[in-house]
Amino acid sequence: MGLNLNDKKAVVEEVSAKVATAQTIVVAEYRGIQVAHLTKLRAAARTQGVYLRVLKNTLARRSVEGTQFANLADAMTGPLIYSISDDAVAAAKVINDFAKTNDKLVIKAGNYAGKQLDVAGVTALASIPSREVLISQLLGVMLAPVSGFARGLAALAAKKSEGSEAAPAAEETAAA
Repeated sequence: MGLNLNDKKAVVEEVSAKVATAQTIVVAEYRGIQVAHLTKLRAAARTQGVYLRVLKNTLARRSVEGTQFANLADAMTGPLIYSISDDAVAAAKVINDFAKTNDKLVIKAGNYAGKQLDVAGVTALASIPSREVLISQLLGVMLAPVSGFARGLAALAAKKSEGSEAAPAAEETAAA
């Protein structure tokens, strides 16, 4: 049963709200995928904070109209699932990871911050580590000099304490 006009408006409003805060949208064709597999994809998307939805393409076009994702409208043909995320990498990563294990999910296009991405672009975006991983790597690089300096000071202190303990022992043997 189709949606009435009010339901269509509500869907467009909901998706438009997600698109307004999004950094990335990835569209993929899901023809032939079993419902159980789509359920797994939705669960993976939910854990990553990705909005994943099957939409009528006309409603999706209206949702992205006038936004930085408007150029994605050309790729909106066929049965598509839309992956939308505030994180720059999450939408691409969820779809790409699932496409690796299920050949029936075909990535059609993507858009990151207003830049149109082809399949290779979506795959490249998905290969970037997540924001949390990048932050932890950056902190590791920033802390390396400090922790190296601290280890050096600790080694110097240990060496001095060994030297000061060895000197009294040498004096005792000389006195005897």
